Amino acid sequence: MSLKSFVEKLDKRGALLKIKKKPKAELEAAALIKEFNSRPILFENGIAESDVAFAANVYSTKPLVADYFGIPQSELIPRMIRALDAPSAPGEWSGSVAPCQEVVEANVDLYSLPLIKCYAGEAGRYLSSGIYFVKDKELGQNASYHRSLVISKNRFAFRMLPRHLAEFKKRAGGAIDAAICVGNGAAVALAGATSVELGVDEMRIANSLEPLKMVKCKTINVRVPAEAEFVLEGRVLNETSPEGPFVDLTETMDVQRPAEPVFEVKCVTHRRGAVWQNVLQGGLEHKILMGMPREPTIYSAVNKVVKCVDVNLTPGGCSWLHGVVKIKKVNEDDGRKAIDAAFDGHKSMKRVVIVDDDIDALDPVDVEWALATRFQADKDLVVISNQKGSSLDPSSEPRTHATCKWGLDATKPLVAKGKDFTKIRAPKTDSKKFLG
Repeated sequence: MSLKSFVEKLDKRGALLKIKKKPKAELEAAALIKEFNSRPILFENGIAESDVAFAANVYSTKPLVADYFGIPQSELIPRMIRALDAPSAPGEWSGSVAPCQEVVEANVDLYSLPLIKCYAGEAGRYLSSGIYFVKDKELGQNASYHRSLVISKNRFAFRMLPRHLAEFKKRAGGAIDAAICVGNGAAVALAGATSVELGVDEMRIANSLEPLKMVKCKTINVRVPAEAEFVLEGRVLNETSPEGPFVDLTETMDVQRPAEPVFEVKCVTHRRGAVWQNVLQGGLEHKILMGMPREPTIYSAVNKVVKCVDVNLTPGGCSWLHGVVKIKKVNEDDGRKAIDAAFDGHKSMKRVVIVDDDIDALDPVDVEWALATRFQADKDLVVISNQKGSSLDPSSEPRTHATCKWGLDATKPLVAKGKDFTKIRAPKTDSKKFLG
């Protein structure tokens, strides 16, 4: 399924909010995206500065992602674990013209696209939903997200970080051909945010989540998902430009970076009637796309020491810094084992709550109930000082990002010594019988 077909599916079901009037690129569009946050939106006529339709909040909740794949929400983590454990090579598009190449535009004008400025104080209009694709003759292909600031009609300055794209660029001699894909299906969107070893193609994970076809770009030797809405083909130059300030995942303002790489767009290809995608930085969709790929790694790490049932990186914890892990407790020290394993499964997490399998890890009220009734800080709190933390956390040590991690064992004892720990659930009935 493509982004566009999923948007159409939501529309048929009445789950899509459609906006006809054009908001301004600066702040207005973002304000609407934020107001509805968890509800998918289609701006049918684009923004005041662009006629191109765009969608937002498409993958802003786990139920929406599960809906995309046509599976129960409880199957999301198992499906992602299977994809991580058994990645498979995507196929090649054959036959007719690939959807992402139905229209080819050599005259590039980034200002004609519905790129938006989301917050006062940011440097300008950003692309935050784009996945960069690059190729190395020995390492193969790499896919990764990079926030990209429009600095001219055909150029972005983008935040690269010392990760895989930086290594590919170095190996290429300082400049490298690249393509940015915008408007991707959920499998590609999640795989692009997954951390893998250098040389592992993220699209093999995407293909195991959902069958995927790739196609060679029109002007460069890079392959991209054939079902993408837009592809911006070009080159990462051996030049730099200031980038930022920018609001990041934690909804705090990141600083201006004085010298980030420049990406020059040489060609734009897209579907007929393509739908652009804007992801509001710090919004629920941003959190889902960042956090969900880490949940299976936590699940797998915990499952090595105790029976793990579910994992939830919580939106209030930026879907990155705080998590809840549900286990089936067998031994009294299983909670402590789960705490250590959870931190090992996601190095950036700084707080984790361990709950029993009768608690809904997705329900903050249920989790707080477990803390209120099953947790004693002098016995069940684990504090681990001077740990490697996340650069996204403004409270971490500025230079080293060192942090203090804490785990809360909110599981009940196997044998109650006083009052019973069981939560009594209200009876259920068919209310329709009484409301007609």
